[in-house]
Amino acid sequence: MKDHKITSSCDILPSWKKVKKTLLLHHYGLRSDSSKYNYYSCRGIYVGKKHLWLQKHIKTIVVVLGLLGCLFLIDSFFISFSEFENPQPTTSSNNSSAFLQVKDSNIDMKQSPIQMYDRLLNMAGSALAEKELKQEPSNLWAEPYQQASLWKPCADKNVKHNPGNIVKSNGYISVSANGGLNQQRVAICNAVAVASLLNATLVMPKFLYSNVWKDPSQFGDIYQEDYFTNILKDDIRIVKELPPHMKSQDLNAVGSQITDADLPKEATSADYIKIVLPILLKNGFVHFLGYGNRLGFDPLPFDIQRLRCKCNFHALKFAQKIQQAGSLLIKRIRKYSTPPSMLDTQLLGKFIEKKESQEYARGTTKYLALHLRFEIDMVAYSLCEFGGGENERKELQAYRESHFPLLLQRLKNSTFISAADLRKLGRCPLTPEEAGLVLAGLGFKRSTYIYLASSQIYGGTSRMDPFTRLYPNVITKENLLTPTELAPFRNFSSQLAALDFIVCASADVFAMTDSGSQLSSLVSGLRTYYGSGHAPTLRPNKKRLSSILSENGTIGWNNFKDRIKKMIQEAQKLGTKGYGKSIYRHPRCQECMCKLH
Repeated sequence: MKDHKITSSCDILPSWKKVKKTLLLHHYGLRSDSSKYNYYSCRGIYVGKKHLWLQKHIKTIVVVLGLLGCLFLIDSFFISFSEFENPQPTTSSNNSSAFLQVKDSNIDMKQSPIQMYDRLLNMAGSALAEKELKQEPSNLWAEPYQQASLWKPCADKNVKHNPGNIVKSNGYISVSANGGLNQQRVAICNAVAVASLLNATLVMPKFLYSNVWKDPSQFGDIYQEDYFTNILKDDIRIVKELPPHMKSQDLNAVGSQITDADLPKEATSADYIKIVLPILLKNGFVHFLGYGNRLGFDPLPFDIQRLRCKCNFHALKFAQKIQQAGSLLIKRIRKYSTPPSMLDTQLLGKFIEKKESQEYARGTTKYLALHLRFEIDMVAYSLCEFGGGENERKELQAYRESHFPLLLQRLKNSTFISAADLRKLGRCPLTPEEAGLVLAGLGFKRSTYIYLASSQIYGGTSRMDPFTRLYPNVITKENLLTPTELAPFRNFSSQLAALDFIVCASADVFAMTDSGSQLSSLVSGLRTYYGSGHAPTLRPNKKRLSSILSENGTIGWNNFKDRIKKMIQEAQKLGTKGYGKSIYRHPRCQECMCKLH
């Protein structure tokens, strides 16, 4: 009879010292002459003539093996932890690493990953695994066109000469800007331009409280007031408050309040002279309520356009507490192993960490900043579908009914466009999965450090999983700063957005997923202005990308890579600002920059 091996689980046996071999054989139905090595098996423990020693010492062996296992796990933990070159400071109490943590909306965090392009994801994963040991193309981290370095900042050169000493002011202009950080920034610079155009004194801008942003921050909480006033002192007069006798007046009663309804969206200088100037001259002051994008870009006088550039690129420096926290973020990602750039100087001021020259030779940790516009409001408003099935459709429709009733009302009187057609037209926000495929197609290695601006991703981990499987080194401000360091910015969405602004603008590469985003526009413009041709920005064309991704079932990886690279390179072509384009996003023009010959 052949030997028997008991493979099923067994009950706890009596003490090894009290059990005789014959009883064990009888218990398991084995014959004593079954083989040279009579044995029984219970959870992998064998008993036989040559295993009596094992029986006597089994408990000791188990304890020793357990201790060795614990030591191995502890060692593995520290090895994996040390792989992140810039871990969260040891003072943090709530995070063990600096990798991504995202908040889910109403979707259960245990839900399976949602992905739309299984085949491409598999190919991307394989390609990244093969690429990890190979040399990364250097052009990934550089501007593709050398001519970009010929453009230099020069908007701070004054056109006017001490206007405050020559011309009497026509009155006061005050503004209360709406929106978030980036909309307010545009409103500030537009107000500066209008004050100059109408020869008015500008009252320090105020920010309206928004039920969406829920941030009570005012100008001085985000920007340096004295610096702002000093930089613009030769261009316009700026005061902190209206004179007392004007504060008490009813703006509506005297007709000095102007809303967006009173001005065209892209109002020209002629519109302001015709509509606003008569009120200013009559009442001595004008208040723009909910002011924002109410000044067009062309045609405008040269000096007014230049002043806009000067305001945006020179006068608006973040408050020192924001600069200090931004400096900590960048230091922990990059460690300032290279001399600070013009971008760093503009963004961080005195909080740039200075090192000895020999320390700069140690190398640097490059990072890519990604502005991933996939918040629930953006997703719901787009009317697109993102592979989440019926649950997703119900959730987004409920959000629209609650937050966008006017959108739903407008849809009733509009021609229906299917979700599939919206995607073909390039009107759908890029998912984290799609953003990851673009980066993989461009050739960024799996080990690339990626700073994610805003971590309120719709769907949370179920949406981010396809991305983090391709690129696991995803970091956010919430992971890099300790709770104590982040505490002053909690409940202040615009100040938190300012931290994202700094890290995105200072990144080695900045990738946007929505070219219409104000943050993406302002960050890319600042990188163009101060980047000296060394601050590349990636702008996917969503319509072309949709066409490429629609071939998920048949396209080969090499073909996919080639088409992605071509799409990005064409968007990076060097060009000057076109007529009617934003100087905040496209500062390569005579009003803002000077070209060397």
